[in-house]
Amino acid sequence: MSGNNDTGATYISFDKLEAFMRDVFMKVGVPEEDAAVCADVLIESDKRGIDSHGVGRLKPIYIDRINEGIQHPVTQFEIVREGPTTAVVDGHDGMGQVIGKRSMQMAIDKARAYGMGMVTVRNSTHYGIAGYYATMATKAGMIGITGTNARPSIAPTFGVENMLGTNPLTVGAPTDEDFPFILDCATSVSQRGKIEHYDRINKTMPEGWVITHDGGSETVPAAALEGFGKGTHALVPVGGIGDETAGYKGYGYATVVEILSASLQQGRFLKALNGFDENGKTIPYGLGHFFIAIDVNAFVELDKFKYTTGQILRELRASTKMPGHDRIYTAGELEYLAWLSRKDVGVPLNESLKKTLLGLREEYGLLEYEFNFA
Repeated sequence: MSGNNDTGATYISFDKLEAFMRDVFMKVGVPEEDAAVCADVLIESDKRGIDSHGVGRLKPIYIDRINEGIQHPVTQFEIVREGPTTAVVDGHDGMGQVIGKRSMQMAIDKARAYGMGMVTVRNSTHYGIAGYYATMATKAGMIGITGTNARPSIAPTFGVENMLGTNPLTVGAPTDEDFPFILDCATSVSQRGKIEHYDRINKTMPEGWVITHDGGSETVPAAALEGFGKGTHALVPVGGIGDETAGYKGYGYATVVEILSASLQQGRFLKALNGFDENGKTIPYGLGHFFIAIDVNAFVELDKFKYTTGQILRELRASTKMPGHDRIYTAGELEYLAWLSRKDVGVPLNESLKKTLLGLREEYGLLEYEFNFA
């Protein structure tokens, strides 16, 4: 769920920021149609208030990696195996958003024909917010499930070495409300993108997010990010450090995502996703994803499903609140509220992001974009 504070920020409209990101992608060689997809995924994150995966990742996660040669701007989407309800795709280190959108659409098309569809992917790259693809399914009247592995970040329970990625297990379901049910969260207590966001705004992390090699808890974002690179720090799985608060649950679900993102498609896993070869040279990450679509109409009329799902959510929100709280939220609701608050004012940018956008504007000669900040 989202919960970012936009106070004191400079705002830029959705349309302007999306167009700018599309044009930056095109400047580094991404074809126009694919650049539009990449920008759409990123702006959707910002629209939902998920600032850890939006424009803040344009340069470091996508543009820089393309320029470093570890991610290809032109995506070669190869179907290496296919059946009526299944497919295996090789993304050849292309744009993860392009690979992800096309793969989920394949799963949806198969589900529309046969009731269910599943597509697995190997040799891909960061595909943005997983909720984007689950929402594709909900818009089609389907349940959507997706997940991806990632560079090693999470330590297993009773361990301190970063072995698993943040590995989101994301589920979406259509409802009769103004927004679908979308559970999109990492299997770690927090994720690298959020820590990067905390670092940009100079905010201290809570204890219990990051574990050090001596079993302690790191609270300084910059130290954690440096430690991830050195292998001295790791993210904590959902449930926390050790087993007293059931950290093994997050560890277990992260492992489920790792299996579904590597074993079915015979892709890379665990330490092989760290982005370096045996000589320490940077190489493509070779991430794996999976996409599942379930056609609701194969089980029950869509309207009945939406109503029942909506009732479940409404009854949860109407249940007794704990002292000091007057509202209970369901997954996807905070993101919808963020969209309501941002749709007329745009995306909030802090000083670091403003400098990044101005730098990209100058570097790629996109002088037609007149930003009202300096």
